[in-house]
Amino acid sequence: MKALLQRVSEAGVSVEGEVVGAIGRGLLILVCAEPDDTGEEAAFLARKIAALRIFPDDAGMMNLSVRDVGGAALAVSQFTLAADWRRGNRPGFSRAAGPELGAALYDQFCDLLRAEGLVVATGRFGAEMRVELVNEGPVTIWMDTNDPS
Repeated sequence: MKALLQRVSEAGVSVEGEVVGAIGRGLLILVCAEPDDTGEEAAFLARKIAALRIFPDDAGMMNLSVRDVGGAALAVSQFTLAADWRRGNRPGFSRAAGPELGAALYDQFCDLLRAEGLVVATGRFGAEMRVELVNEGPVTIWMDTNDPS
């Protein structure tokens, strides 16, 4: 699975003008499942994100997790994170999981974040969404469970 985390002071997602998910301080998580992903990758990613120390402590050092600061998560499915852009000028998306697997892993990932103690707002899988955020820092982190490094 792939995830792009952004530390935010606020974020929201809307579909056809209706806000379907919004948070204050926390993490905007753009998440993408790939064809070989399983619940193991979703669980690893959820555990790691909940514990990742990327919020500042009183000394301004990144020593606190989203849980530590009482933050929330806004998880938005985004198959385009799996884009193959190296050949030609139009990216391909065959590296993304199909809709059935993608939706199941997205839902499982959100449930696992909740099990880690986070309040989780979501987008709407497969919908055309508008995402708004205020990136704090800015802090943006790329995570890929299939990257051996």
